[in-house]
Amino acid sequence: MKHVTLPRPIVNQILHLAQREPEREVCGLVSARDGLPVRCIPVANVADEPGKLFAMDPKQQIDAMRQMREQGEALFAIYHSHPTSPAEPSAIDIEQAGYPDVLYLIVSLNTKGVLELRGYRFENGQPEPVHLEILED
Repeated sequence: MKHVTLPRPIVNQILHLAQREPEREVCGLVSARDGLPVRCIPVANVADEPGKLFAMDPKQQIDAMRQMREQGEALFAIYHSHPTSPAEPSAIDIEQAGYPDVLYLIVSLNTKGVLELRGYRFENGQPEPVHLEILED
């Protein structure tokens, strides 16, 4: 199993965003500099059924990618939440995973009072779990 380190502030921000909108899937990007995650960039979910699916606002996503390039950052991860299902890629998540080199983070709000964050990479179209290590300050 592969291993990825994430800074606590980025993890906390992703979890906070998911908790703030528990009835809809939140989504966004995590950028990195020199392979190390540096910031979380929320992107609006414009899906027709945001409680079940996520679709990033195309303009916000393009703007975020441009900002990353301008700041010498690269796309490190794509995150989204699952309000009522486990922190595992759905069939649609698997079908739409378009960045094979990127980490996919999924937050589950499925268990009351507990937030679960899991990471995956896609190899040959299949999700492979990644061990997440949270780096405390």
